[in-house]
Amino acid sequence: MGKLAGKRVLIVGGGSGIGLAVARAAIGEGAKVVIASTNEARLRLAAETLGGADRAVLDICDEPAVADWFGQSGMFDHIVTTAGDWGTARRAATADLDVVSAETLFRVRFWGAVILAKHGAKCLNPGGSLTLTSGMSAYRPQKTSVIATAMAGSVEHLTFGLAVDLAPLRVNAVLPGGVRTEIWDGLPEAMRAAESARFERQLIPRIAEPDEVAEAYLYLMKAGYTTGQVLQVDGGSVLA
Repeated sequence: MGKLAGKRVLIVGGGSGIGLAVARAAIGEGAKVVIASTNEARLRLAAETLGGADRAVLDICDEPAVADWFGQSGMFDHIVTTAGDWGTARRAATADLDVVSAETLFRVRFWGAVILAKHGAKCLNPGGSLTLTSGMSAYRPQKTSVIATAMAGSVEHLTFGLAVDLAPLRVNAVLPGGVRTEIWDGLPEAMRAAESARFERQLIPRIAEPDEVAEAYLYLMKAGYTTGQVLQVDGGSVLA
């Protein structure tokens, strides 16, 4: 057992993908994990897979519900959010943007993170941390990805602002590159093929597995002198 033994950790988005991998890794280090998402069935299945994690149905875009939940949740040592909703606006040429749809891309990862920080910070023990999730599109924009790029960059700067505002609580973020999650599996075959070809040009020429990316979140929870940092877990894509 390490530094997370006995620590209470909330993982929003913990029902699948990277969040589930973070939950599994934290439990492996002795943490007491609560997984949260909007999908009760997925949470139930994830909790069974994890062998007993607590779970909570929570929509971090619903501020009154978040405030009520933290009002009775008890204290945490660490809060992680990997939640995101790509909606229908992840890819579109600027000339073809539906701005109303594009706004929804910010709803979970940006505004949800703001709401989570606002109400969750008061439930973090001294020495606690909040870890957000963004994406490498902030640094590797592609054609038709202007809104996804802007959203990813906004989360990075939100991290900097929160780290200053909530100090001495620690606030950091992880920027994953391509990860083999359910979202990846649901992409059209042609898009997966194009993305796979791009990954092959990285320094580590393949897509990441969720458990590999989870290690970055564990580091940020355990590293008591690290705040205001953004960890790029991208297989060396920005250097390729």
